Formats: sequence, structure tokens, C-alpha cells
Amino acid sequence: MSLSAQLWSDNSDLADEVLTHPFVCGLGDGSLPRERFAGYLAQDAFFLESFARAYALALSRSPDTPTLLVLADLIAGVREELGLHASYADSWGIEMSDVRPLAATSAYTEFLLATAATQQVGVIYAAMAPCMRLYAWLGQSLDAGRAGPYTQWVQTYADPEFEGIARLLEGLLDSQADDTPVVRNAYRRAMRLELAFFEAAFHGA
Repeated sequence: MSLSAQLWSDNSDLADEVLTHPFVCGLGDGSLPRERFAGYLAQDAFFLESFARAYALALSRSPDTPTLLVLADLIAGVREELGLHASYADSWGIEMSDVRPLAATSAYTEFLLATAATQQVGVIYAAMAPCMRLYAWLGQSLDAGRAGPYTQWVQTYADPEFEGIARLLEGLLDSQADDTPVVRNAYRRAMRLELAFFEAAFHGA
């Protein structure tokens, strides 16, 4: 089993907590209050900007040309996600400027940027891979036909293209990270922060 697959398997408890969280269940059946989704969308856009910066920090230290090109593709993937957010914002009249991050958002972005600035690239990938794998898994696990106003959200993350992007990042993790406590702790920490992010989005604080 690859390192990325092993780490995902070892953190399946947290993945299951996210899938059964009321926020995600509300996305899946379309019952999530609109204002909760609007708040989540703004926070996630703020988060994604930091995610792109973490990719850029990894790119600046990429050991070879193939890695550099993969990271460039991953940054382009963030742009596509931000496009989804902009589409919802335009159609729903959601204000996305001057977002003030919630504590859970700040905790996650600070973790990512600190990791990207101070750790080896393998640890950086371990800190970033859970986000990509989790969202691909959520999209594939939810039923877009039941999601109502959130159908586009589910379809975006269920799309095979997003799965391919997640695998690109996992490929970097598998090829450039060792199975060490630091790598495992970074992955686990990111999964916990994902859960906290959805919890904060559900409660709006």
C-alpha cells in the first residue's frame, strides 16, 4: 500500500466524522441553510488563497522540473475551485471581499503556511493532501441528485478531474515523503483541522 493510501486509511475515523457531520449531511440532502453555506464559501475562499501560497512555497523548493510542473498544475486546480466559489457568489449575491477568518480558518491556514515555510517538502505534501483527498471522497460519497442548491458543489468534487488532481498531490507525497512521525502527525493534524473547519461553518463561529 502506498504511503498516501496508508495515511488515508489510518485517518478514516476523522473522514467518517466529516462525512456524517451535520454541515456535510446538509450539503448532501440540500437542507443546509443558505446563510451557513454562504459563510462557509467565504471562509473556504480565504483558505484556498493560503492553500495556493503553500503550494507556491513548495514549488520554490521543488527538487526537479517534473515536480515543478505538477505543482503548477495543482495551483491551477485551486484557481478552478475559486471559480466555483465565484460562481456561487455571483448567482447568490454573496459578498466575498474583506473576509474575516474564523478561528478555525486561521488555525488551518497558519498550520499550512508554517509547515510550508519550515518543513521539508514531504511534510508539506502530508499537510496538504488530506484536503484534496477528503473533498474528492466527499464528492464521490454524496448524491448530487439529492443536493438541491448544492448540486454544483457536489459535482465539482465528484468530477474525475478533481480526483486526478488529488492523485497528483498524493503522487508527490508518495515519491518525496518518508513514513515518519512528522509526516503522520502533519496528515492527522490537517484532518483534524478539516473537521474543525466544517464544525465552525455549521455553527457560524
